Amino acid sequence: MALSELPPPIDESGDAGAELPLLRTPPPGAMSKAWIARLQTVDAPWTTARRERRAAFTGLDESPIVLTSAKGCNVADLDGNRYVDFVACFGAALLGHGSTRVARSLEMQSERLVFGLGDVFPSDSKIALTERLARLFPEPGARVMLGLSGADAIDAAMKTALLATGRPGIVAFEGGYHGLATGPLAMNGLRPEYRLPFGAHLSSHVRFVPYPKAADTLEQTLTIVDDLAQKGEIGAIVVEPILGRGGVYVPPAGFLAGLREIATRTGALLVADEIWTGLGRSGAILRSVEDGVVPDVVCLGKGLGGGLPMSACIGKGAVMEAWRSPKGVAPELAEAGLHGEAIHTATHFGNPLACATSIAVLDTIFGQKLHLRAREEGEAFVAMLREACGPETKVREIRGQGLMVGIEVEGGAQRGLGLARDLLMTGWLVLTGGRGDVLTLTPPLTIPRALLTAFTERFAQLAAMRAL
Repeated sequence: MALSELPPPIDESGDAGAELPLLRTPPPGAMSKAWIARLQTVDAPWTTARRERRAAFTGLDESPIVLTSAKGCNVADLDGNRYVDFVACFGAALLGHGSTRVARSLEMQSERLVFGLGDVFPSDSKIALTERLARLFPEPGARVMLGLSGADAIDAAMKTALLATGRPGIVAFEGGYHGLATGPLAMNGLRPEYRLPFGAHLSSHVRFVPYPKAADTLEQTLTIVDDLAQKGEIGAIVVEPILGRGGVYVPPAGFLAGLREIATRTGALLVADEIWTGLGRSGAILRSVEDGVVPDVVCLGKGLGGGLPMSACIGKGAVMEAWRSPKGVAPELAEAGLHGEAIHTATHFGNPLACATSIAVLDTIFGQKLHLRAREEGEAFVAMLREACGPETKVREIRGQGLMVGIEVEGGAQRGLGLARDLLMTGWLVLTGGRGDVLTLTPPLTIPRALLTAFTERFAQLAAMRAL
């Protein structure tokens, strides 16, 4: 099919980007099915295998739709259906789809400079962005390392901890997700099946601790972390300020402060994975700092690039000095006279296009105070959901901060996945987290209240129906 034969993009006039679902054919339509059939002949086979396994588990057609255009909070598929997006590219579309400011920044930068030369000859846009990111850190003197994905930022943080402390040990948390690249994969506590096939390549120095999901588990968790850290092998404690894909669990008060105290006392680094929670998603620019804690290293990603690949590892100046003079250099290297700086770079790190769009994203978040808007709208959204979801819906809990909301349902993964499919069939895009029993809602920070209200009504209706 030629591009000229595709459905027209979503209209950008009037209330475009803030419209209710419009289904012309039950999804997935014939066009989506035809294109997916083409994809299955060339795509990695695990994608098809996963859908087949899920379909066998739920008893539903788990075929995906194929997206063609998007604007604001709306996305459209090949069959001309319009959906409301409560996924927002895994939480990354902070400004919604097709932000005018981001698009203009991309266009202007593309006319000036598309390629940079990384750390050799940096672009002006890279310098401007790293200055902006350093100012996000709550202490002066912070240093920045750019990457392409959240996993890159975590990888840089892992390396920083080893260079700064000389210790390979890492404390990670059950249910945590830090990306699937080889380095961060060792810390993936979400699903063992993500790690096990590649176990031979992964670090053996990671220790998993239960994430405290309630106040009565906090002391036990901190005690375990403390015991591990006191052995002197732990170089980093890596934590999500809110457990994201693990089920949107907001930890009890004092959790991050307790980790900070342990890290300081034992000489480990506290690494805050703010890839999902940061830049306004959880109602704060940095959730850890909002909770009164200054980490040693902060990782950002997802929405930072406004749709282009961009991430950042931001660390205290004293910590990042380890890249100049690494601790614990292997004796054989020292004997060879290799005492130079450590290096972490790649061809497209600091790409000028992504740096320009990242600056546009930061300008928009601060200019429109989207982090504060997310906090206010998130509180209203959670309140609406709690009021609408009575006993007949069999909803166990609604939780979250900002526009990072989890709905845990009774009935396990089969019911959670079924509800996600029910919502798709009525024009609402959501994903599940946890063990499949939590609907994870991460709409754009710009989503209007009317769409939050409409979603609440639809979800309560579908949840009650699936409970029968």
